[in-house]
Amino acid sequence: MDLLQYQNDFLNYLESQKIVREPQNLYQPIDYILQLGGKRIRPILTLIAADIFSGDYTKALPTALAVEVFHNFTLVHDDIMDDAPLRRGKATVHEKWNLNTGILSGDAMLILAYQYFENYPPHIFQKLAKLFSKTALEVCDGQQLDIDFETRNDVSIEEYIEMIRLKTSVLVAAALKMGAIISEADEEQANHLYNYGLNLGIAFQLQDDYLDTYGDPKTFGKQVGGDIIENKKTYLYLKALEVASEEDKNTLVKLYNSEEQDNGAKVAAVTAIFNNNNITQHTQQLIEYYTNKSFESLSMLNISEKAKLGLRMFGENLMNRKV
Repeated sequence: MDLLQYQNDFLNYLESQKIVREPQNLYQPIDYILQLGGKRIRPILTLIAADIFSGDYTKALPTALAVEVFHNFTLVHDDIMDDAPLRRGKATVHEKWNLNTGILSGDAMLILAYQYFENYPPHIFQKLAKLFSKTALEVCDGQQLDIDFETRNDVSIEEYIEMIRLKTSVLVAAALKMGAIISEADEEQANHLYNYGLNLGIAFQLQDDYLDTYGDPKTFGKQVGGDIIENKKTYLYLKALEVASEEDKNTLVKLYNSEEQDNGAKVAAVTAIFNNNNITQHTQQLIEYYTNKSFESLSMLNISEKAKLGLRMFGENLMNRKV
């Protein structure tokens, strides 16, 4: 399981599939967002799964690209909804071009993602498209819940976990299962791999929430404190409401419901409340819980111990990441 090899082969394939066509104002933004870099976690997971079950990950490259194009499509539209200025340390698509271009280029990316499945025979295509459609709708469900939560003051931790399961982790899980589908793995085995990805995806998003407040601005690539500025009801916020004193709770709710305030002062004030209530420790514990839960699915996989160890190490690296 050579992650660097997977990454290099994926990037070479991405470069070979570069979209250069007219009208340029539709396709240049697509190329721009795909070239911005990122961790490429989802396509790498597709290649890992294909390698584990068939020993040939190169046949999964078109699907890995479909997953990455779809993921970046969601980022383009998420950035519009959040009015985010930065993505991976660079200007977001709607900032660099304009709002209409961001919407239309995103739409085109969704269609392009489906086209990559046309590289497979009908029985594989059907399974991939079915899982992909289900996942894409779930991601939309999760995004809508995320939007709904911004105007609610009664969001529970359970609701929040369900939202990030839909918005983030189902795509991580599907990326893995697609690699298994291409390798024509047993359905039960493919589902165990899906469950590994599902719980790992929740841990991944919780780590993202943590880094949004406590990450290094130089390495995180997004605006640190962005979730606080946007009044996102993340786990950190919800846990603080659960464990904090009445005074801290009231201050927190007031900060999240006030329209006119200095962003820097708001981030500092909210972070101070998080620090006073050991929210970093609570968050790290939950990240560890979901990471270990994902590892439970590994014991049910009929794969080599070396492959299981590789998947375990991949999960541990995600849990300890700084970007």
